[in-house]
Amino acid sequence: MYPAELVKPMRDDLAMAGFEELHTSEAVKNALAQSGTTLVVVNSVCGCAAANARPAAKMSLMNNKKPDHIVTVFAGVDFEAVDAARNAMIPFPPSSPSMALFKDGELVHMIERHHIEGRPAEIIAENLTEAYNEFC
Repeated sequence: MYPAELVKPMRDDLAMAGFEELHTSEAVKNALAQSGTTLVVVNSVCGCAAANARPAAKMSLMNNKKPDHIVTVFAGVDFEAVDAARNAMIPFPPSSPSMALFKDGELVHMIERHHIEGRPAEIIAENLTEAYNEFC
């Protein structure tokens, strides 16, 4: 488990952008049970989360169409919540960071770590906005 003081700025980065932090499996289940669309960001301490994933997630919200709900879980910290989120992302293997768009509780779009590493945040944000335009 990562120390709270280490992950606080990384958590705050998304929380300040309006993402609801989920810490339990029950919170994840409740978030995914909501009607409409929900973006789930699996946040992490890695460099690609800082340079690519978090900036892309925030940039994507500037689109005219966007998810009804935006939530985040933190890998290596919120074990129970991350496990619940990853179970909802099956058949995709666990990866962090990652982002998943759900519509009425069903997974409709997935961005895995290998889609994040080495890609500019703008390209990842564009991928998300295309999904929003289709599903939101």
